Amino acid sequence: MLMKKNLMSSILRNQSGAVAIIVGILIFMLVGFGALAVDISHLHVARNELQNAADAGALAGARVLYNDDGTAVNTGANQEAYDAATANKSEGTAVELDWSGGNDGDVQRGHWSFGLAGLRGFYPNASTAPVSLWNVSTADLDANPNFINAVKVITRRTTQGTPVASFLAGIFGYENFELSAEAVAYIGFAGTLTPHDVDQPIAICRDSILNDSDEYTCNIGRMINSGQDAASNETGGWTSFDQDNPCTGGTNAQEVRSLVCASGNPEPIILGEPMATNGGNIQSAFSDLIQCWESETGKIQPWTLTLPVIDCGDANNVGPCNEIVGAVELNVVWITGAGADPGYNNAPTQMGDWSNSDTDGEVRWNDFVSYFNLLNADGTPAPYAKKSIYFLPDCTPHEPIGTSGGENFGILAKIPVLVQ
Repeated sequence: MLMKKNLMSSILRNQSGAVAIIVGILIFMLVGFGALAVDISHLHVARNELQNAADAGALAGARVLYNDDGTAVNTGANQEAYDAATANKSEGTAVELDWSGGNDGDVQRGHWSFGLAGLRGFYPNASTAPVSLWNVSTADLDANPNFINAVKVITRRTTQGTPVASFLAGIFGYENFELSAEAVAYIGFAGTLTPHDVDQPIAICRDSILNDSDEYTCNIGRMINSGQDAASNETGGWTSFDQDNPCTGGTNAQEVRSLVCASGNPEPIILGEPMATNGGNIQSAFSDLIQCWESETGKIQPWTLTLPVIDCGDANNVGPCNEIVGAVELNVVWITGAGADPGYNNAPTQMGDWSNSDTDGEVRWNDFVSYFNLLNADGTPAPYAKKSIYFLPDCTPHEPIGTSGGENFGILAKIPVLVQ
């Protein structure tokens, strides 16, 4: 009996020792997990602050990537990006960037590719020359590394500077950590438009300014016929810019006329959303438009307008609403009146660099159409028709407007977006 008691006591003493060891191990593990949780949370906060700094820098640099008129890449974009990034802090400490000027290191200008015809990613490029946006496809531009459209910024916390200090991980020998964050901001093509970016209540159909290869072209002129000719009237139409309930009734004469030669779109025009449109004839608005055109140009100079671009669908229909896909700058070269003119008496004699003083109006008109390469929707030379607006997309660099996201119709955006 005594031997049994001694044996039980020995077993209990051994189990107590084992429990103590297990408890010790568990406490060590709990401390380790606690240290890991605290430091992971701490690192997450520090890295988010680094990411915010990188985002701010990339967006600031891309915001000024081009000069005000869009004619050249701005080398000062790198400095803007650096200043904006370093103005931010991580845990109250200024972030680090390895950049001392130029286009090397942690602040770079370059090309962002969405991978439409190759690899997706950022390609540094110090070029300051603008790339032509005309007569090239979106895929061609996406694959062209000389198309400067993005700014990349990397922010850091390093052991050479101010690493992220550990809290409890120091117990295991980790006194601090190195962290970094990266951002790429992209300047695309005008999409969502700010108030007054657009000049007149006219919307242009996308397909009328694209060639057969879906390239934006400024080599072909078109006409808007105000509903008089079914073969040519669906290259554009009227709009009230209304996107609140645009598809319930389109727009009307009173709404459109109030916007002719006013201050453009009173509210933002949102990319990808439908907008109230009308492909028919609104005579009161048309009469006001002619008066404005004559006053602005004397009928001897092209009238340069920035207008919204809409998707008119495969059937090329305008109204009662059409989706916004971007913006275009074009030159109105002639507008015909409401009355029929079978004798071509009011055909132009001068427009910009073109002139023709032939007494035969039809001869003048044919020469005018040939000079500006004005084509009907079916590809034939544009006819001399009443209530018609004849235009060509503009072939020069434009002032950036709106927010990135639209399709390429020759206008770069003013506001960048983050793509990485």
